[in-house]
Amino acid sequence: MNFLANPSELAENYPGASLLSTVFDPFGFGRAAIDYWRDGFERSVLYWDVMRQRGNQYLEHMECTKPSVLGFETEVLMDGRQLPRPTNYELLRVLPPEGVEIDAQKRPFVVVDPRAGHGPGIGGFKPDSELGVALRAGHPCYFVGFLPYPVPGQTVEDVVESEIAFLRYIGELHADTTEKPMVVGNCQAGWQVMMAAALEPDLFGPILIAGAPLSYWAGERGKAPMRYTGGMTGGSWITELTNDMGNGLFDGAWLVQNFERLNPSNTYWKKQYNLFDNIDTEAQRYLEFERWWGGHVLLGGEEIQYIVNNLFIGNRLSTAQLLTSDGRRIDLRNVRSPVVVFCSRGDDITPPPQALGWIRDLYEGEEDIIANEQTIVYCQHDTTGHLGIFVSGSVSRKEHSEFTANMDYIDVMPPGLYEANITKADDRSDAEFIERDYLLEFEARNFDELDQEVKHSSEDDRRFATVARLSEINLGFYRLALQPWLQAVTSPETARWGRRMHPIRLRYRLMSDRNPLTVPLPVMAEMVRENRHPVAEDNLFKAFEGIVSDQIVSSLNAVRDWRDSSIERMFMDIYGQPLLQAAVGLFGDANIHRRRPGASPEHRRFIEQRQEEIRERVAEGGEHEAVMRAVIYVLGGAPATDERNFKRLRATRAELEPGRNLCDFKKLVREQFFTLKLDRVKALEALPQLLKGQTNEQIDGHIAHLEHVFAASGDLSERAAARFDQVKALFDQARPEKPVEPTPQASQQEAPKQEASKPDAPAPAAKTSAATSPASQATATQPSTEQNKPATNAPTRKRTTRKR
Repeated sequence: MNFLANPSELAENYPGASLLSTVFDPFGFGRAAIDYWRDGFERSVLYWDVMRQRGNQYLEHMECTKPSVLGFETEVLMDGRQLPRPTNYELLRVLPPEGVEIDAQKRPFVVVDPRAGHGPGIGGFKPDSELGVALRAGHPCYFVGFLPYPVPGQTVEDVVESEIAFLRYIGELHADTTEKPMVVGNCQAGWQVMMAAALEPDLFGPILIAGAPLSYWAGERGKAPMRYTGGMTGGSWITELTNDMGNGLFDGAWLVQNFERLNPSNTYWKKQYNLFDNIDTEAQRYLEFERWWGGHVLLGGEEIQYIVNNLFIGNRLSTAQLLTSDGRRIDLRNVRSPVVVFCSRGDDITPPPQALGWIRDLYEGEEDIIANEQTIVYCQHDTTGHLGIFVSGSVSRKEHSEFTANMDYIDVMPPGLYEANITKADDRSDAEFIERDYLLEFEARNFDELDQEVKHSSEDDRRFATVARLSEINLGFYRLALQPWLQAVTSPETARWGRRMHPIRLRYRLMSDRNPLTVPLPVMAEMVRENRHPVAEDNLFKAFEGIVSDQIVSSLNAVRDWRDSSIERMFMDIYGQPLLQAAVGLFGDANIHRRRPGASPEHRRFIEQRQEEIRERVAEGGEHEAVMRAVIYVLGGAPATDERNFKRLRATRAELEPGRNLCDFKKLVREQFFTLKLDRVKALEALPQLLKGQTNEQIDGHIAHLEHVFAASGDLSERAAARFDQVKALFDQARPEKPVEPTPQASQQEAPKQEASKPDAPAPAAKTSAATSPASQATATQPSTEQNKPATNAPTRKRTTRKR
């Protein structure tokens, strides 16, 4: 018997052993130490066996022709290698899991996966993902993935054209669906989707970009240290050097290494210790994630150089300075679809300033956004990290579920800048009015509020503009002096050997079955699993282990903070020198390099013509235009609107107008929004004219319909209620003047008055409720035929006013 391995056997076989243990170990320290030692040894064996499984999984994954971690069955619809401009991308149709039914008439849902060093599939990694949420909602789903090796000569522009071709094909498949596809771009795929939408805006429905950087110079001091990387390496020459060492290919493992260095405590300790501490329950989840994290892919040298030069260092996307090979300008203001920007304050790779700064770079203010007929919605998570934005199950169940469920509402929202807030239904006083677990609300924002998140600094702009100029100089020297020599000694074999020896790739290979030292591990691990003895959570030494782990994390975080602050100070000091700025041709003025793009004369004329057209049509339309104009006006006085108003409005309009689809509904909303925006007074005064010819019953029905829509979100605010009273008064002015038959008593009382009047005097004008309106006042100035007739002895009929 091994009493050290199982002390309880000692007490069972020797009755006096418990007395001896009490005498020699009165406080239980020895027993606790033995239990902890045994548990620690078992956890160590199981931990290293998981590392061995991770290495084997990596090797198997890398040997696949099409490695992917997508958790759903798919079928290939289009292969990018067969396109006129071939790429390694492909379009997949996602097959619904068993028990999930797809409605072919619903809006298609497309997820474009990021190609930033890892393999494809993270957007549909598990059931609680972006694809999983859309499938459960019944949407036809598609996935844009990629192969591990790029097509020779492939460029970023080729990839964008491939995505355009995929969207065009999806539109052809769903030609009977009036709603255009909703497109989700995660991380690096986000800016690619925006580039495609700027070139072909008519192919896209609502766009959701999650954790996608679009403004690369933006950031808050003390945070976002990754934006200083280009300056501290002297520009993009180091990227060209890496491409040449890879024989024209860039190893994605270098990008993954940059991500890991951002948070050394998580990379080198926290993630590994979490597995060690919970080895009995965490192994499977750890292996699933490492299958994606370790699935490194390659990028073409031209691709990564374009990205670094024009985006990370040049910041040319958010200032409309990018041109395609055929001379087309990539201007994000051309995007016609609503854009939802989802970011997180806990994201150190794409912080909110880099996700939202493009709005400030392109537009002068919220009025400029409205003039471009653009709808931009942003939503910020408080804590989740970069990967959690599109990987976390809790985020998918909350944020992504709400975005998917309300994509139609987002699609028809009036132009402007909004912030989306998601609250839990149980935490609200109006929970009885909420159908799901969460409620999505939209609040209009202005640029002063946006600047609080972007934290723009013109001084930082000058520094980054200096980096961009210096990068061009250093890259030119490298291409002239070093590149020819390095390309002469590099071959495909040396590049392949260099990728195998990369530290990140090497750690997987060394801890796999290819290492003979790991042969005993599976046998030992199986023995431990069959006779596992986990230590109690209240074990003294186990608690001390947790304290030591927390201290290690705190120490690594302190080192990280010191490193980041030192890099920031060096960057600010070096590139803030006026002499250096003058040497690269800036003279301290970053506007030479970064200038807000202006509107073209054609676009200005289009806006002017559009405004004039709307002004001329302010009184054109009917009851549909009147009701929608009233809804927009009243809700414009509310601090926030939410999905409940839209659902009731759309459901009621579907009953009244079964032939009107979402596209027509969106057009109606935007027309009435701009009508109110250009001239609110005339737009409201025209409401009675729009309702001309309606009966009292029809007008009562319209008011009841409005009350039904507004009641969906509870009581109106004081300002919105006042606006609703104003609308009801205007609707009442459109009621027909209904004559009332006089009673005999009224006729007798009227006769003396008529006898006292002069024979040739005209009859007094009848008073109506509409006489106080501008329209009725204009009508009253025109002489009527009845008033021009001479008075007779016949009794005059009185017209009564219908009181509300």
